[in-house]
Amino acid sequence: MFESLSDKLEATFKKLAGQATINEINIGIAMRDIKRALLAADVNYKVAKNLIEDIREKSLGEEVIKSVSPAQMIVKIVYDDLTELMGGEQKPLNLTPKKLPAVIMVAGLQGSGKTTFCAKLAKRLKKNGKNPMLVAADVYRPAAVDQLKVLGEQVEVPVFSITEQDAMKAALQGLESARAAAHDVVIVDTAGRLQIDEQMMAEAEALKHSLKPDELLFVVDSMMGQEAVNTAKVFNDRLDFDGVVLTKLDGDARGGAALSIRQVVEKPIKFMSVGEKVDDLDIFYPDRMAQRILGMGDIISFVEKAQESLDLEKTLEMQKKMMKNEFDLNDFFDQLQQLKKMGSIQGLIEMVPGLNKMVPKQDLENLDFKPIEAMINSMTKQEKATPEIINGSRRLRIANGSGTKVQEVNLLLKQFGEMKKMMRSVSKMSQSGRKITSQNLALDKFLKR
Repeated sequence: MFESLSDKLEATFKKLAGQATINEINIGIAMRDIKRALLAADVNYKVAKNLIEDIREKSLGEEVIKSVSPAQMIVKIVYDDLTELMGGEQKPLNLTPKKLPAVIMVAGLQGSGKTTFCAKLAKRLKKNGKNPMLVAADVYRPAAVDQLKVLGEQVEVPVFSITEQDAMKAALQGLESARAAAHDVVIVDTAGRLQIDEQMMAEAEALKHSLKPDELLFVVDSMMGQEAVNTAKVFNDRLDFDGVVLTKLDGDARGGAALSIRQVVEKPIKFMSVGEKVDDLDIFYPDRMAQRILGMGDIISFVEKAQESLDLEKTLEMQKKMMKNEFDLNDFFDQLQQLKKMGSIQGLIEMVPGLNKMVPKQDLENLDFKPIEAMINSMTKQEKATPEIINGSRRLRIANGSGTKVQEVNLLLKQFGEMKKMMRSVSKMSQSGRKITSQNLALDKFLKR
């Protein structure tokens, strides 16, 4: 979503890279370019104006370090200001109520991803040791209750619902049911509309008054641009919510909502949704988002995703096989499955500094593991273990069995062979390094005698 903004900011910093000192002329040009980039990204005009004035003041102020290049200094100032603009620090959920269960009420417009977010949040809380229950209080939208039940089954969290079109009754009975079943968190999915209307707002206010939620989260579609900010302001004026959830951040819109919404409603962004799967939910860290916007990546989130998703024992076993050059197509298939657990490949690549510039966007969009998986699944055990035996007739059988072409099978085997050669080289270098290290240690001991 922030690709266009990131590219424009990077171009601005490159212009400053050849400057020897910071002065009013080069800062003026840089501020003009940054302001244009922000407005093109659909950032609220007042927010962009205040941000530019603050960056300009800091850039020409006494605190500027003279030994640092103008480009480096501006990047640092822009990073600090973007982080502050989006909230400064991560704000966790308030789930320490005096009386259990804790209540999380979720509000937002229809189509914003509200119901899906409820299930994603339930899964995250369950993974963190909580015992959540979902309550279907969106009783008007056709199939809304059924959608929540299907999602509840996927995340293995119970869903409470009633047959009547009474949101208040559904919410209160759901709360009592959760208390009786010893659930410690209740997530209430409330009704939305295609646009704001008085009936919806009045019902949401009444639900808040009766449920007294520990957290009231407002879910907004980040692809709506400035309309997302306007909607958030209306909801906040009526409901005084506790935090914002940005959905569809994996889209190709301009992303101005993420940069504007915190400043306009003065409420923290707590979560961001980056895909359709129930695992595609991340905690919102303002500093990490600022790093990603400035093309610095987000290694911390990458490592956290790896720790959450990857099987450590399998990974260590795979490393040993790689070092011994015993890696086969079975292992390659297992690696693909582990990688898929971490989320969208495009999202992962964006977390690694510089990697998103090395991999063409069209390659990411066309990336599909299904044909590779189908080809490997069409192989026999012997073929997976020893791909070298796969001759012309076997390749034709594999292609027919996987619904692919022989050329695709050839390409897979060729790329796998090249990968094994590279692993063999790395293994030799590693072994050579161990020998050199042991020799150095022996020499060091001898010299100390």
